[in-house]
Amino acid sequence: MKELLIASNNEGKIKEFRKLFQAFNIHVSSLRDLENPIDIPETGTTFHENAQLKSEGISTRFGKMVIADDSGLVIDALNGRPGIISARFAGSEKNDSKNIDKVLDELKNVPMLKRTARFVCVLAISAPGVQTQFVEGVCEGIITEERIGDQGFGYDPIFYLPGLGKTMAELTSEEKNKISHRAIAMQKLMDVLPKWMEGES
Repeated sequence: MKELLIASNNEGKIKEFRKLFQAFNIHVSSLRDLENPIDIPETGTTFHENAQLKSEGISTRFGKMVIADDSGLVIDALNGRPGIISARFAGSEKNDSKNIDKVLDELKNVPMLKRTARFVCVLAISAPGVQTQFVEGVCEGIITEERIGDQGFGYDPIFYLPGLGKTMAELTSEEKNKISHRAIAMQKLMDVLPKWMEGES
């Protein structure tokens, strides 16, 4: 059985990846399963650069197939912020509630029609001796004026999906895994993974 290391300590992301990979005969582990912690500085200026830094850095160190993602919330009225600093928007402690508060505060005078936003997810999959593959998923939405729903994580409670009439935090995990930016990126990954793994084997 092949092994895949998810380059994340985020329990929400790890659960999503494990559910999405159930169809493959692949043993999935994460950074939480390692004896010695590893931290790859996200010094890139784009989602692609940060995903590549993590996937290639960890793959080289452990000699394993690695998937890393860099994802975030891009808000048009904030000129693309928080973008690549989405997890640290309100500070280095990566506090979801404080991040949401900061977004809502910066958008407090912005009308709903101009609160358009999107979740972006870039996945990089790397393995020793194989060229890194990238896929990207995007989910369009609108930032609400208050928190709605208690599912998911991150900015989900303020990310409204017009087509569904719900925020991301009102969706079940099964519903979210059909339409989320990460789910879209994962589906694209599934399309390229078999051919990519031929070079990895």
